[in-house]
Amino acid sequence: MLAKLTSKNQLTLPKAVTAAVEAAEYFDVVAENGRIVLTPVRVNRADAVRARLAEVGLSEQDVAGAVSWARSAE
Repeated sequence: MLAKLTSKNQLTLPKAVTAAVEAAEYFDVVAENGRIVLTPVRVNRADAVRARLAEVGLSEQDVAGAVSWARSAE
């Protein structure tokens, strides 16, 4: 099966390929020995948000304080 790489670096995977793996919206992408390997993953959005908050140095308490402040301003 072929998949064409577009000018915007997008690939459309053949239906037979995606049907052969568990349903996934996201894939881990790795280049190995000149090949592109896609592995279906399930993203826990809450964990992704917590990781991003940690990257920018915000704690859950910072977020709770901001939400409390925003709600009190109504």
